[in-house]
Amino acid sequence: MDNLKNYFKNKNVLVTGADGFIGSHLVEQLVSLNANVNVRAFVFYNSFNNWGWADTFSPEIKNKIDFFHGDIRDYKRVKDALEGIDIVFHLAALIAIPYSYYSPEAYVDTNTKGTLNILLATKELKTKRILVTSTSEVYGTARYVPIDENHPLQGQSPYSATKIAADKLAESFRLSFDLPVTIVRPFNTFGPRQSARAVIPTIITQLLQGVNEISLGELSSTRDFVYVKDTALGFLKIASAADATIGEEINIATQKEISIGELASLLINEINPKAKIKVDDKRLRPTNSEVYRLLGSNEKLKKLTRWQPTFSIQEGIKESIEWFRKEENLQRYKGNIYNL
Repeated sequence: MDNLKNYFKNKNVLVTGADGFIGSHLVEQLVSLNANVNVRAFVFYNSFNNWGWADTFSPEIKNKIDFFHGDIRDYKRVKDALEGIDIVFHLAALIAIPYSYYSPEAYVDTNTKGTLNILLATKELKTKRILVTSTSEVYGTARYVPIDENHPLQGQSPYSATKIAADKLAESFRLSFDLPVTIVRPFNTFGPRQSARAVIPTIITQLLQGVNEISLGELSSTRDFVYVKDTALGFLKIASAADATIGEEINIATQKEISIGELASLLINEINPKAKIKVDDKRLRPTNSEVYRLLGSNEKLKKLTRWQPTFSIQEGIKESIEWFRKEENLQRYKGNIYNL
C-alpha cells in the first residue's frame, strides 16, 4: 500500500460513476490511502441532490471528497469536471444487460458517447492518466479459456456492443493522439452495494426477504467472480504502474469460475438450506445473446502490477451477506420482483 500512497500523494483524481457500485468502493479506497489525494466524485445530477451509494459514506469520508454533479452525456459538464485533474477513472455507465434489449439508444448515449466525451475532454486538457472501464461481457462466450486480452470481442448484447465501441474509441485515441489511456476490464465484480440486476444480490435479497423458491435465469453459465474490494484495488494498481500499463487492455479476474447453479446452491446453504431454485423464463437471455462461459486470465495484471486477489469467493460472499442482512441495506432492495 505504501507504493500506492506515494503514487497518489497530492494527485487530483476524478472518478466518474462515483455514486455507483464499483465507483463508490474505489472512492473509499482512494480516500483511505491517507495520501492527501484530492478526490472529485462525478455523480449523476438529479433534483434530489442524491449522491447514490456515496450518501452512505461516513461524514469523515464525505468531508474529504469534492462532489461534482453532472451527466456523462454532457460534454461541457464532463470537461468542467476534468479541469485540474491528473488522473481520471471513468466508470460511469449503464450496466444492466436485460434493459439494453429495450433501450439500446440510451446505452449508446451513455456508454459510447459518454466515453467519447471523456476522451475528447482529456485530450484537450492534456490529462496525464485516463483509465476507461470495460467489461468481460465484451468477450462474449469464451472461445478459449482462460480469456486473455487477445480474445476476440463479441457483441452478444446491445450493452456489450456499446462497451466494445467505447473500448475501440479509447484505443483509437491512444493510437491517433497518443492519449495516455488504459482499458480496464473487470470480470464479474460482486459485493456490498451491487444492484439487484446482478445475480448474487438477486439471490441474497430473495433469500433474506423470505422467498423459498428462488427465481433465476440460465443456471449452467459460468462466471469469474471478483470481490469488489479486489476490483477497486486492481484499478489503483493499474493506475500506479504508470508507463507499464498505458496503452494496454488489462483484465481484472480471479482465473476461477463457478456456474450460476453452483453459486445459487452455495448461497442457499449459507442463508436458507430449505430454499429451492426455479428457472424463470423471463430471466433468460435470448439464446444467441447468453454468454455461457467467462473465465478470465489475470496473468497480464499480475505481471504488470503484482495484483493478487485477497478475497476468495467464499470470503466475499460472507461479507456480502452480512452487509445485506443489515436492515438499512436490505430495505433498499425489492427481492420479490425481477430487476431489469
